[in-house]
Amino acid sequence: MHTSSEPTVGLYDCRLGADEQVERVRAGGVPVAVYGLGKMGLPLASVFADVTGNVTGVDIDPGVVESVNAGASPVTGEPGLDELVEESVATGALSATADIDAAARAARVHVVVVPTLVEDGTPDLSNIRVTAERVGAGLTPGDLVCIESTVPPGTCRDVVDPILQAESDIGADEYGLAFCPERTASGRALRDIRGAYPKIVGGRDEESGRAAGLLYGQITDNEVRRVADATTAECVKVFEGVYRDVNIALANELARLADELGVDVREGIAEANTQPYCDIHRPGPGVGGHCIPYYPYFLIDSLDTETPLLRTARSVNEEMPAYTARTVIDELAAAGIDPAEATVGVLGIAYRPGVDETRESPGLAVIESLHEAGVETVAFDPVVDLSECDVRSAPVSAFPDLGLDGAVLVTDHGEFTNLPWDSIDSGIVVDGRGTLDRTAHPSRLKILGDGQDG
Repeated sequence: MHTSSEPTVGLYDCRLGADEQVERVRAGGVPVAVYGLGKMGLPLASVFADVTGNVTGVDIDPGVVESVNAGASPVTGEPGLDELVEESVATGALSATADIDAAARAARVHVVVVPTLVEDGTPDLSNIRVTAERVGAGLTPGDLVCIESTVPPGTCRDVVDPILQAESDIGADEYGLAFCPERTASGRALRDIRGAYPKIVGGRDEESGRAAGLLYGQITDNEVRRVADATTAECVKVFEGVYRDVNIALANELARLADELGVDVREGIAEANTQPYCDIHRPGPGVGGHCIPYYPYFLIDSLDTETPLLRTARSVNEEMPAYTARTVIDELAAAGIDPAEATVGVLGIAYRPGVDETRESPGLAVIESLHEAGVETVAFDPVVDLSECDVRSAPVSAFPDLGLDGAVLVTDHGEFTNLPWDSIDSGIVVDGRGTLDRTAHPSRLKILGDGQDG
């Protein structure tokens, strides 16, 4: 906690040398505000608090603010975060508020990590715009604004900086602006922030890049890599996500070909990947989460250049839940079970194992497609509160007692590994992840992309 009587200082165009700036940062003399205390923002605020001792987290949800100020993390499933939040609040290094204006006036570093949503294929920058307006109104000469939210390339230049200039009482040459993309995955946020990967920073100008590099150099054990400008840094983050979407689409299309060819796509991919230039991802029943399904839309229709590859990849991945549902229906029919009279367990609503996140959930999309074909479903997930998902659900422990006609594995939670499959031995099982052992399985088992019949 910053208790010195010395005035706080900014990092942009500061007359202090780099060593003294670092000393001030680590002594709490550079107050930090982190805007957005969600799955990415709270871990980031907590790491900054651990290093600087002077962080205010800002969130519009009063429940989040209350929880943090009580020393309790509202974000679950993050190893080490509960303890770090509790300790940081207890020492006064971290506090939370819903008063964005007061936080903006007091801070000298502003880190924005609010969500960027996509509505009907169009990026929604309203959260970024509102935050930039409020931060701009509180800017002081020497302040540094760092955007971590994933945004369409050009957002800092064309949206954030003009808003900051319009709302502030200082000149554009008196504050810094940099894009510093979060490279963090749910379930391992603290590890990622502290240096699992190099930290990318791109400044609006040379001084912004220098200041941002100095700041992030204090919280990461990895290297800080400065790129040419903020737009390049924005591209880095979007390119990462688009690469994965296209790669997964390739794997999914190969899986569908493998079924026709009668080969195991996972074996083929594994052997192909022994070439150093080859890194094909794994196929699955769909792509979910708050990142990969959205990032292509930061480029599709946002620029004049056509993007047929990105469109095709997105189409392939969006089709996979329906393809998985059709496979379930075909397997039911092949087993002599009328799909219209069947009840199928859908295993996994979270978009990936162990993470309480259902945005763009393949499991929910599979359920929707099954319902359209008249198949009844029961959802199972050990980490998601299914009462909030508007689906019929049951605890995992009830799996053997429901008389299911089949099951489809969508998310490979560890809790699903040793389910009592013999409870549906007269029915079918479709494995969308390729994690079940065919030789040890008592039911009619169809593994997507393994080239064998169920």
